[in-house]
Parts: sequence; C-alpha cells; structure tokens
Amino acid sequence: MPKVLITGAGGQVGYKLTALAGKSGFSVFAAGHADLDITDRSQVNSAVARELPDVIINAAAYTAVDRAESDREAAYELNCRGAGFLAEAAHKARIPLLHISTDYVYPGKGTEPEKEDDPTAPSNVYGQTKLDGEKAALDACERTIVMRTAWVFCEHGNNFIKTMLRLGKTHPELRVVDDQIGGPTYAGDIAESLLRMASSVLGCSDFTEYGIYNYCGSPFVSWREFAEAIFSGAAEQGILKEKVRVTPIPSSAYPTPAVRPLNSRLSMEKIGRVFGISPSDWKAALRDLSGYAPS
Repeated sequence: MPKVLITGAGGQVGYKLTALAGKSGFSVFAAGHADLDITDRSQVNSAVARELPDVIINAAAYTAVDRAESDREAAYELNCRGAGFLAEAAHKARIPLLHISTDYVYPGKGTEPEKEDDPTAPSNVYGQTKLDGEKAALDACERTIVMRTAWVFCEHGNNFIKTMLRLGKTHPELRVVDDQIGGPTYAGDIAESLLRMASSVLGCSDFTEYGIYNYCGSPFVSWREFAEAIFSGAAEQGILKEKVRVTPIPSSAYPTPAVRPLNSRLSMEKIGRVFGISPSDWKAALRDLSGYAPS
C-alpha cells in the first residue's frame, strides 16, 4: 500500500484528503502545522526521512487573502518557501509532489476559461506568493504536479457558504458581488482528484506529464448566483426559515484590501484528457447543507 504525506491537514482540502486517502488505497501520514512546519527545511527533511512516503500532497497554504496584503512575509514563507522545501525533499526522495495553487495567479480578466499555459499576472500578494510557490516547486522537483483551483468550500473550516448561512439567519436581504465569475469547487472533489492523480502517477512507471493542471467546479456562476443557490437549498432543507433575497452589486461597491479577479473561470480540458477527471459538481455538494448550518 503506497504512503501519502499530507501537509495542511487542518485546512479544507487537507481535512478531506485525510478522510479519503485510506479509502483510496493509501496509508496516511497527515500533518497539520503543529505536526510539521513546512517553512522549516530541517523539519521537512526529517519528516520525509522518517515517514518514507511514496508521494507528498501539499495542502498547506496561507489563504487569508486580504491579510496577506499587510503580512507579505508570512504569506511568502508558507506559500513559496514551504512549497520549495517540500519539493526539495521530494526530489531527494525521488517521489512525486502534488501541490495546490490558485486561480489568483492569472490576470482575472476577460470571459474565457484560463488555460494552464495562459499568461500569469497576479493582482494581489496572495496570488503572487502562490505563483512564486509554483515556480519554486516546479524548479526543485521534476516530478511536481501543480493543481490550480478556485472558490473552495466544504463542511470543515471557514468559507463562503458558512458566511452566507450565518448572515442569512439575521438578514432577510444581502448584497453580493455579481461581476466576479468562477466555478465553486467542493474540497472533497479536489481531494478525490488529487488522490486519483497520485494513484495514476504511482501506477505508471513511465509517467511524464508533470506540470500544471486546472481544476474547478461547473457550471460557472457569479458570487451572487452562488449565494442564491445556497439560499434556495437552505430554505428547501429547512436550514433557513425562508429564502434570503440577494441584491447584485459590482466589486467596486465592496472594496477589499486585496483586488479579486473578475474572471476565475478555469479550463479543465487538460486534466480531463490526461487523468479523465471531470469538473466538481458544486450543485450536488449543496444538496445537503446541514454540515454548514450555523449553530
């Protein structure tokens, strides 16, 4: 049974990876920050030497997008240096590294889904540190796969669904941005896809198609449309007494420290062709919102 080392086990994707890896035929060493500080090269090298994994999946990241604007060094340490240290250790151990990145590395303009080889131009610090982390990982380990994803949510941790349901309890109407378009992505689907990719790589002795892959949900919607779907489901499932009214607003009406991309659409042609992986079905993930309901 192959062994996977999962970093960032306390986050949304890491939580799902830890829960699903055993069912996917892996033995697991799951490490949260308290177990493994990936910004410490010696800790990373020691963990890999001790655990002897067959593959590393890096789900650790600094994801506080707005805070990163004033906390650049901490974001860089985790998103770039940490990724590089894991890649160095993977290279030394001659094992693959699967590393999670973000749609924020793209310019976020236009209306066409971004492809893996499209130009990058992050519009905020978070996106730049994630792009730097991609480069660090790819440069340090030739067996690196980068998965760029977007709009992640699941029952664990903080996310847009939980925020909407919490606000919906006390607000009959909410104003939600309507000019940012993307594919909401269920963390459980990300985890399943990463494990499937890891199994494929380990099961193919001459696998060569390392590099960058996009993965996200379908269909593409605005945050306003996603919120409306959440509130419809919550009302139908009895989580909210009635459906919350949603008023569309432009991004300019909701300024944030970090600029958000207007276009977060990601092309999934490559990941489908190479691995046979389909988009995340975010509508299916909303069929049971009980795990997101505020107490």
